[in-house]
Amino acid sequence: MEKKFAGIITIGDELLIGQVIDTNSSWMAQQLNQAGILVNSRMAVGDNREAIWKALDSMIEENDLVLITGGLGPTADDITKPLLCDYFGGKMTMHQETLDHVTNIFEHILKRPMIERNTLQAMVPDVCTVLKNEKGTAPGMLFEKNNTRIIAMPGVPHEMKWIMLNHVLPNIPEWYNTGYIVHKTLLTAGIGESFLAEKIKDIEESLPEYIKLAYLPNYGMVRLRLSAWGSDKIALEKDLDNYFNQLKTKASLYLVTDQDETMEQVIGRLLTSRNQTLATAESCTGGYIAHLLSKHAGSSVFFKGSIVAYANIIKEELLDVPHETLITVGAVSKETVTQMVQEVRVKMNSDYAIAVSGIMGPGGATAEKPVGMVWIAVASKASTVVKEFHFRFDRERNIGLTAINALNLLRQMIVDNR
Repeated sequence: MEKKFAGIITIGDELLIGQVIDTNSSWMAQQLNQAGILVNSRMAVGDNREAIWKALDSMIEENDLVLITGGLGPTADDITKPLLCDYFGGKMTMHQETLDHVTNIFEHILKRPMIERNTLQAMVPDVCTVLKNEKGTAPGMLFEKNNTRIIAMPGVPHEMKWIMLNHVLPNIPEWYNTGYIVHKTLLTAGIGESFLAEKIKDIEESLPEYIKLAYLPNYGMVRLRLSAWGSDKIALEKDLDNYFNQLKTKASLYLVTDQDETMEQVIGRLLTSRNQTLATAESCTGGYIAHLLSKHAGSSVFFKGSIVAYANIIKEELLDVPHETLITVGAVSKETVTQMVQEVRVKMNSDYAIAVSGIMGPGGATAEKPVGMVWIAVASKASTVVKEFHFRFDRERNIGLTAINALNLLRQMIVDNR
C-alpha cells in the first residue's frame, strides 16, 4: 500500500474572471479523498493552449491521477480536445458509438436536426479510451502517460459527476492500492480559531503521524476535522474515535455537533426530532436565514416561513411593531426585535421564531449605532431571549455572522428546552 496523489485542472476563462464559481474541483476532491486518493494540487487555467499544456506537464509529473474538466464543447473556445490529441501524439477520429449517442439526443430526444458542429462532439483522439457520457454529448476521455492516468471530462457539473461516478471512482480500487482515508468532524461556535487551538494543543501535539487535524473556520464557527490514513480501516476508525472523543471533551462548551453538518442542518434535525417548527422575521439579513434553512431538502417539515421586514412600514403593518417604538428607539433595538420575534411566532403558529435587525454597512451607521451592530431575538411560547452583537466586517460577512449567531442562539434555546 502506498499513497497516491491526484491533481485537478479546471479549464475556462469564465473561471479566472470570476464569472463562474468552480464547484467541480471541490466536489471531485471530496470524492477522491473518500476513495483514498490524496489531492496534491488544484489549478484553474484559461482557454489558452500554452497554459493548459504547461499545466498538464506539471500535473503529470507530480501525480498518479490527473482530472480535467472544461473545454470539451462544440464552440471555438473549446480547445481542450484537440490540444489533448496533440499532447498525447494522436489523431482525431470519429467514434461511432458516441456519434450514435449524439444523433439520438438531437433527433429523437430534442427533436432537432444534427448539424456538423454537433457531429464534431463524436471526434476523439485515437490514443484515448472513450468514457461514455449518458448525461450529455461530450464524452470523457482517458489517457495514460508516464504511469499517470489523465481523465478529461465536460465542465457541466452534472455531466462531470456522472462520468466520475460511473467511470472513474469505481475503477480506483483496481488502478491503485490506496488504503483508506477516514474522517471525523465536529463543529464549534462562540470561540475563535486561535483560542480553540490553544485549548486543544495538547491533543494536537499527541497525534500520531498518520492522523492530521485541520481547522476550518467560517462565519463565527470553527470546524475541526480529524483525518487518518492507513491500510486497516477498523483500526483507523478506533484510533480516530479515541482522539475525536478527546476533542469533543475539550471543546464541549462550544460544541454544536459531532457530525459533518452545517448549523442550519443541526437546527433542522433538532426541530424535526421534536416535531417542532420555526419561523423567521428578518430585517438586516433580507431573508438569508430563511435561505439557509430552506436550501436543504425536507425543510418544509420544520420551517414555516419568513417575513422579510426590511422597511419600517412592513415592521409596523405585518409585525405590529409600534410606530412609536420605531421613532423613539429605532428599528435596530431590543424593543423592535422583541416585538418582531413574538409576533412572527404567533402569526405563523410556530414553536420557535428568530428575528434580526441591524446595520450591515457600509452606510446607515450613527455614533450610537455603528456598522455591525445587530439585535437578535429568539423565542418560544414560554421564553424570549434577546442579545446585542457587534460585528466588524463588510456587509456580506456581517450578514453571514448575523445568520449563524441567530441560529446558534436558537439552538441553545432548543437544547435547553426553553
